[in-house]
Amino acid sequence: MPGMSETPNAARQVSDEPSPRRLLSSHKVYEGRIWDVVSDSFKLSDDGEPLVRDYIDHPGAVAILPMNDDGDVLLLRQYRHPVGMDLWEIPAGLLDVEGEDFVAGAARELAEEADLIASRWNVLADFFNSPGSSSEAIRIYLARGLSDVPGHELHVRTDEEAEIELHWTPLDEAVAAVLDGRLHNPSAVVGILAAAAARTDNFQALRPADAPWPAHPSQR
Repeated sequence: MPGMSETPNAARQVSDEPSPRRLLSSHKVYEGRIWDVVSDSFKLSDDGEPLVRDYIDHPGAVAILPMNDDGDVLLLRQYRHPVGMDLWEIPAGLLDVEGEDFVAGAARELAEEADLIASRWNVLADFFNSPGSSSEAIRIYLARGLSDVPGHELHVRTDEEAEIELHWTPLDEAVAAVLDGRLHNPSAVVGILAAAAARTDNFQALRPADAPWPAHPSQR
């Protein structure tokens, strides 16, 4: 557009990348049950003024978009107290088990929240949930080749999870719900739209389940 600066290399790949800055100090100001709040002092440049930023120090999370052989996706409804709403989401959970493989964590959450096992896994998308205030990195998987968890292995859901309601939805209907403003959970929104985009080549361009995830806190 006229008046807008353009990169000298029009073919430059758009890609997020690490940007180390001089850290002056870092200390925990709040220790929570699941995540902590950290206060960092740093400089953007050597001759710059110190800046202070408080943020949530988060272990990261995985989310899973289950898709059956008909191309329908599984959504679950769960109460979320901070927003005071029942939200339609996709199975998800914290990576809070020390040393646990990312795919193994996703498989655990799929079994616990949706009573499902998947034989085919691909990465749909990676994103930061709220990079201005949290270190939380989320990876969304597409899970296919689904089967039921055996009855004797079913997870007993408690608290808010005890109210989970499961619903299979055609992918196009899920996309319409996002674009109509009827779905608000970030993992569900990103996962549904990513799946719709990936469907154009029958999911052939998706990364394998074990693709590197350098943005995750444990990898930085």
